[in-house]
Amino acid sequence: MRTDLALDFSVNKENKTITIKREFAAVRAIVWEAFTRAEILDQWWAPKPWKAKTKSMDFKEGGTWLYAMVGPNGEEHWSICEYAIIKPIERFTGKDGFTDASGKLNTEMPRSNWDMRFIDKGEITEVQYHISYDDVAQLEATIQMGFKEGITMAMENLDELLVSGKK
Repeated sequence: MRTDLALDFSVNKENKTITIKREFAAVRAIVWEAFTRAEILDQWWAPKPWKAKTKSMDFKEGGTWLYAMVGPNGEEHWSICEYAIIKPIERFTGKDGFTDASGKLNTEMPRSNWDMRFIDKGEITEVQYHISYDDVAQLEATIQMGFKEGITMAMENLDELLVSGKK
């Protein structure tokens, strides 16, 4: 597995944003599929030992992805992503939030807007995550829940999946 792939994670509290730039050792079409197909997301989206479990996914503008992070003792934490803009293999946006298993939003938990861009660098793809919040409190709550550590571990899962060719 390559160890020279770039990772940049930055938090800007003034703008209420998190920006991640991460390279993956695969062509853009393969990385795009890894972020947009439920059967592939379920293999890497959760930090170990947790697993991602998709209940439903309709990857289209106006569609949703309802999924859970399932812990080693069977506990489930549900979320939904509501897709807004989709430009195949280049970009998608969505609004993410915590829910119950039926998809009902938990308004006491943070919500965020995701703008995902996929940059073609030949045999490498850079994925840029631009995540914004309505207020700093939601941003800080997300960081305190271990977002940086969790998403870093998930991206490492994708690295392993891409190397194994199982995606």
